[in-house]
Amino acid sequence: MSGRALFRQPRRKRRGAALSLVFAGAITAGAVTGSLPDTAQARRLDANARSTEGIQATGRPRPEDVRRAAAEAMAKGESPTEAAEQAVSRSGDRWAAVYSEDEYQEFRDALDGEYTGVGLWAKRARDGQVTVSRVRSGSPAADAGIREGDRLRSVDGREVDGRPVTEVVSLLRGDAEDAAAGTPVTVGIQRGADSWSRTLHRARLSTDPVTVSDPVAGVVVVRVSAFTKGSAKAVRTAVRRAPAGSGVVLDLRGNSGGLVTEAVATASCFLDGGLVATYDVDGAQRALHAASGGDTARPLVTLVDGGTMSAAELLTGALQDRGRAVVIGSRTFGKGSVQMPTALPDGSVAELTVGHYRTPSGHAVDGRGITPDLDAGEGALKRAETVLTGLGDPREPLTAP
Repeated sequence: MSGRALFRQPRRKRRGAALSLVFAGAITAGAVTGSLPDTAQARRLDANARSTEGIQATGRPRPEDVRRAAAEAMAKGESPTEAAEQAVSRSGDRWAAVYSEDEYQEFRDALDGEYTGVGLWAKRARDGQVTVSRVRSGSPAADAGIREGDRLRSVDGREVDGRPVTEVVSLLRGDAEDAAAGTPVTVGIQRGADSWSRTLHRARLSTDPVTVSDPVAGVVVVRVSAFTKGSAKAVRTAVRRAPAGSGVVLDLRGNSGGLVTEAVATASCFLDGGLVATYDVDGAQRALHAASGGDTARPLVTLVDGGTMSAAELLTGALQDRGRAVVIGSRTFGKGSVQMPTALPDGSVAELTVGHYRTPSGHAVDGRGITPDLDAGEGALKRAETVLTGLGDPREPLTAP
């Protein structure tokens, strides 16, 4: 599994992007669309798909229209899910998506911190080679002796060089076959001059979205790869355990979002109450607030990049606008829309856009993203360490780490 990808990618063609905002609890439990936040892989319906009567290209489908299209198809003995997909496609809502009942349940499970896989994270180098960036302890990959830094050459006989990491992860998980725990997958590995193959058996694993490290004295790095259930609690624990006087780097690079309630609770770790974001649902204005009692004294830097999306952008915007953190990196993705689920007659679920959120200062994120205070590429973490430890002027030219 890729470090950025906690959730399964939809198998059918459909319009929709990788992760939707999920207002579980605060609004309602929703789904996370797709395992992998690579919008270049966001899927569209065939342009020649038949029209669905009564759906207008408004840019935002109405739940009642989508339900009606599904019900009419069901009455004719046709697929209600496909009819709903076509309705969503015609609306022009780029973030909306339709899921089967099983897919929707799987996405909910993923938000609860579970997934089916082999327990490895992958990344692709500029030359197209795919390497193992991390291995989960106790996972099938770890038990097979696979290590960080190993080159991943093939999955079930298919060479992976040059493939997007999203596709490689999909092969490892067996998305196309709806592979369950216990099913085999054969991986080709290279370590130095040695090459071999291992057959792993997929397992039901828990996600580990929060990791903590202390690369230099006086700096604690808290990396959050996604906002699944319990993420905020893990961040709060890490901050409380950080040595007195140390600064915190909140690394949200590649964080594709997840549960907005967890993102707001994470903001509460660093704020003493106050506004986190505003949003609208069908024109009605609402707000999200941090809880009181957060650590407001500890120096904080937030790292972001083009893979920082959705709920992660909401958190970044709150910390930046409230003057709580220095944001370092590159412009974030720009996914600031709110989706809510609509149940369909056959048990499938349509997630439809109902509004957009703004940062405390009123900044609209959707399509724009968040601009960091300091631009940095590969040297972002080094720059963050410099800012926190006071070893130099953060506005000096960035050098490679």
